[in-house]
Amino acid sequence: MDFDQRLILVTGAGSGIGRATALALANANARLLLLGRHVPALESIFDDVVAAGAPEPSILPLDLEGASAADYAQIALAVEQQFGSLYALVHNAAELGERVPFEHYLEATWQRVMRVNFEAATLLTRALLPLLKASHHSHLVFTSSSVGETPRAYWGAYSVSKYALEGFAKLLAEEFEKTSQIDVTIINPGATRTRMRQLAYPAENPLDSPEPEQVAQRYLRRLNPELGRQGAQRIHADGSVTALS
Repeated sequence: MDFDQRLILVTGAGSGIGRATALALANANARLLLLGRHVPALESIFDDVVAAGAPEPSILPLDLEGASAADYAQIALAVEQQFGSLYALVHNAAELGERVPFEHYLEATWQRVMRVNFEAATLLTRALLPLLKASHHSHLVFTSSSVGETPRAYWGAYSVSKYALEGFAKLLAEEFEKTSQIDVTIINPGATRTRMRQLAYPAENPLDSPEPEQVAQRYLRRLNPELGRQGAQRIHADGSVTALS
């Protein structure tokens, strides 16, 4: 597929599924905005994209835990001035936090996970909505989890933040259904060979899970500009699809 240099912002682009998705999009001729916390990781993917002969991306270093509404407004202004519109916003940045009973969960960790996984996504989305609406057809993608669809014991703030994120996505899906050309998508990537997966399941054999490059293809298929408007959907870990609204 050819994205014809459509502009896509990917959060958490420095590692894991975010990095794999960004590279796959770049190889499909998308123009990328790479948002992440660690500059060396962003510079590494920048070099890989350029070396592949794909459209040169832009780097957006930002710590989502400490970012303010003013930071997001500044990003939106820069994108508007340079590009005018945005084809897709892919939320992939996330913190795992602790896997302990709620009564033992550290307050500071809870706040950090909620800030990165949920609050930052809402603030960035609000800032970039005018740019998404400026596109003839655009996408808003939220990366979730099975414990986000159905909260599970001992998953703490990670589960709660993803559950809240799915609620936010469904709210927007209802609002956008007849008022805009934005497709809202929740993707549950399922078990993936990432550092976060290893932290969550230390006894698990990493080779039993697919690599991020395989999972990234789900994002590409959903964002394929040739498909046109698809409506609000949830893509499950097994690849099945259900409607959000």
